[in-house]
Amino acid sequence: MTTTLRPRARGGTPVLPVPPSGSPALPVPGRRPGPGHASPSRPGRDRFLDVLRLLVMVLVVLQHWWFPVLGDGPRGLSTDSVLSVPGASAMTWVSQVMPLIFFVGGAANLISRRSASSGGVAPTTWVARRLRRLAWPVVPLAAVWLAATHLLALGGVPEQPVAVAAGAAGIVLWFLAVYVLVVVATPVLLPLQDRFGWRVAAGLFAGAAAVDLTRFATGVDGFGYANVVFVWLGVHQLGLLYGAGALRPRRAGALAAGGAVAVTALMLTGQYSPNMTGVFAMEASNAGPPTLVLAALGAVQVGAAVLLRRWITAWADRPGPARVLDGVCPKLMTVYLWHMLPVSLVAGVQVYVFGVDTPEPLTAAWLGWGLAGTAALLPLTAALACLTARFETPPAPLRGAPGTLRALAAAALVGGGLGVLVAAGLGTGWTPVLGLGAVVAGLLFTRGAHGVRAVDFPRPWHVVWPGTVRAR
Repeated sequence: MTTTLRPRARGGTPVLPVPPSGSPALPVPGRRPGPGHASPSRPGRDRFLDVLRLLVMVLVVLQHWWFPVLGDGPRGLSTDSVLSVPGASAMTWVSQVMPLIFFVGGAANLISRRSASSGGVAPTTWVARRLRRLAWPVVPLAAVWLAATHLLALGGVPEQPVAVAAGAAGIVLWFLAVYVLVVVATPVLLPLQDRFGWRVAAGLFAGAAAVDLTRFATGVDGFGYANVVFVWLGVHQLGLLYGAGALRPRRAGALAAGGAVAVTALMLTGQYSPNMTGVFAMEASNAGPPTLVLAALGAVQVGAAVLLRRWITAWADRPGPARVLDGVCPKLMTVYLWHMLPVSLVAGVQVYVFGVDTPEPLTAAWLGWGLAGTAALLPLTAALACLTARFETPPAPLRGAPGTLRALAAAALVGGGLGVLVAAGLGTGWTPVLGLGAVVAGLLFTRGAHGVRAVDFPRPWHVVWPGTVRAR
């Protein structure tokens, strides 16, 4: 049996509905097909979001290869960053695209939550399902890294370079740790958006401004970590607005212009670092902790992307790009989680097998070195993603409706466990094992209570890596 979902936000347009079998795809926000015109996109799919997701992933993998500066020093592996070169921080204004993935995640969460709500699924059950999809792929990843690092230590491999690689592999989990908060907040933010619209996003960004003012006034940088909530939920809220049809080109233009003015004004105060990313940063950045400048940059990126949406979608709907997106996008979460393994392997072979240190940054030699490494890295990453993509789907026992208390406990355990893995890395010692144990315990809490029969919501599609819609 097929159904047509037509959830509406207050004053908005239908949210990426799934039409009955055999009917043309219905309009998506910002696009008005003429009579008899059917979008070539698959039903319920917005290829614009696919393109943004792919762009983010490509830039994430590339900067994790191009930004570190490695060498075999007298005390082991020496680590530096391209960003330590004067003026190199300008590159981070292009490479920092994580706001776009939170924006895409907002649109995905709106689609997923409203579909579940229309079928009578409780918010806590929806949260539990999202937590499973976020946390389960971490279990085999962490198990492989923990086993490998311990075996290498037992085999006499120098501990320091292995610890550097394991630490970098753990740091990429920060996104999932923050996204646990986003998932838990979504059932609260959606009704607020329906009632207050743009004022919710404005309120979150105002909170980010208040946090920065407090941080700079007191000189206590720890206050800035409150912006993990305000900055990332604020950008995520823009995705909810887009999914509800409230982010049309005119408002997108205003959003981009306002963000550009805010970025310029804030940077002129001299309070903010010119570095927009925490990736191998050797100084303060606007990402750790997040700042209002990062939120403003996110507004520029989102606004500009929506303004270009018509052309992006037209390109993405062509048969060639569409096939690439359909094949690659379902594996992007796998790429994100596992790509540090081939990065570490290629870097280790470069430094310890061939004895080649990273050349002087921003030189012709550095450019050639980077291109050669990229040529080796991309096929390895693609092969590994194909091999490990099976781990994206949680096993059958992780099903059921856990109830409010168990769902909240699951979120706390998963989020806390991921935070431990981010801080400790995926290396040797008991701390990473405890972090992984917390994640596994959280996953167990997402199951239905013992003795209570609960069946997963039988929808014909589900959402995976933020924004990806895939048939069962």
